[in-house]
Amino acid sequence: MINENTVIKVLTVDDHPVVRDGLNAIISSETDMQVVGEAGTGTEAVQEYFRLRPAVVLMDLRLPDMGGSEAIRQICDKSSNAQIIVLTTLDGDEEIYRALEAGARGYLLKDMARRELIRAIRDVNAGRRYIPAEVGSRIAESFPRPDLTSREVEVLQLIAAGFRNKEVAFQLSVSEATVNAHMKHILSKLDATDRTHAVVIALRRGVIRL
Repeated sequence: MINENTVIKVLTVDDHPVVRDGLNAIISSETDMQVVGEAGTGTEAVQEYFRLRPAVVLMDLRLPDMGGSEAIRQICDKSSNAQIIVLTTLDGDEEIYRALEAGARGYLLKDMARRELIRAIRDVNAGRRYIPAEVGSRIAESFPRPDLTSREVEVLQLIAAGFRNKEVAFQLSVSEATVNAHMKHILSKLDATDRTHAVVIALRRGVIRL
């Protein structure tokens, strides 16, 4: 019989109930694991973490009220020993960075094998990080990181939405010359040849979203 103190208590966070049900079924089939709670939003995730104090949290990044990375940050700011694994379909460089910088200890893509999920939970519970090879290679390939300012990201997001520089200037209440200067910096930082190339790179790396 498994001692209750050795059981890994898990909180699952995903806005799709069917996904949570699947995760819960996989986890509950392991004799040393127990799902103690679930949440469908970032706010619920933070509340349930501090109410239940699970050993490991499985956290989706796309949640309806706040990003999963923000929920991770709110938890880790108050609980430095929180063990959180990101479980997502997002594999952009910046998405990975945001989650890990917020405090995540593991990063899994949702197409992973069942055995990888179980292994990740056990490893993170034991205090180790769990970063699959394909995710690690994405991090390595992206160095040095594009250090875009928040305003440069705003400009790029509007460019991706189809606005011309003059229209971007109107949206941001700045001069067209200022937008042109931002674009020059963006192209340089992303090593892009033109606006379209910059948008493609930013979308691939998760810097912006459509």
